[in-house]
Amino acid sequence: MQTEEAVAGGRRERKKRETRLALAAAALRLAAEKGPDNVTVEEISEAADVSVRTFFNYFPHKEHAILGRDPEDLERSLTRLREAPAEQSPLTMLRVLVSQALADFEDKAGDAKERVELIGRSPALLAQFVLLGAEDERALSSALAERMGEPPVSLRPALLVGAVTTAVRVAAEKQKLAGEHEVPDLTALVDEAFALLADGLDPAYDKSVLLQAPLTRVQEGQS
Repeated sequence: MQTEEAVAGGRRERKKRETRLALAAAALRLAAEKGPDNVTVEEISEAADVSVRTFFNYFPHKEHAILGRDPEDLERSLTRLREAPAEQSPLTMLRVLVSQALADFEDKAGDAKERVELIGRSPALLAQFVLLGAEDERALSSALAERMGEPPVSLRPALLVGAVTTAVRVAAEKQKLAGEHEVPDLTALVDEAFALLADGLDPAYDKSVLLQAPLTRVQEGQS
């Protein structure tokens, strides 16, 4: 049976989550109506019926709110990575993470599509999106390195995370570019991308080519 303290703690966490969601929803709606660069923190706070001070308890600036940034999403991914079964390979662990992320994406597909459109209209929003993505990659790379028993500066975990991030982005772009009457399933495209990663993309790659035909530098003044 739960103690009163546990019940109260659960209520507080639920209230905090509701407030975060309300702020993110208000920020997205106002950004869609007025343009991302024309929305203020004060307007978002008023629309969510909270104070500006409360806003900054949840988001450092309006771009994070418009993007719906929730640090708990990353923490959940890091926990899943650290607690993945010992027999799973690094790429398999990342595929499971992507699968869970895609499921979350499907639940918020409408908001996600709207955010993508807004990112394309606002350099400030795009900059924050890229910055957050880089921060997430570093955190995931560090967690994966720890799981693999490699030092944080190791190339392999960072390359794995970077390759997976690129694979998902390319799969999403291919789906977007597909004709309206033949939209491929995103999960199927991601599966194909992971299969290519697992195969090494180019099994015929010959690294000796660079040794056999070293690149020549163009001298200054030569075309």
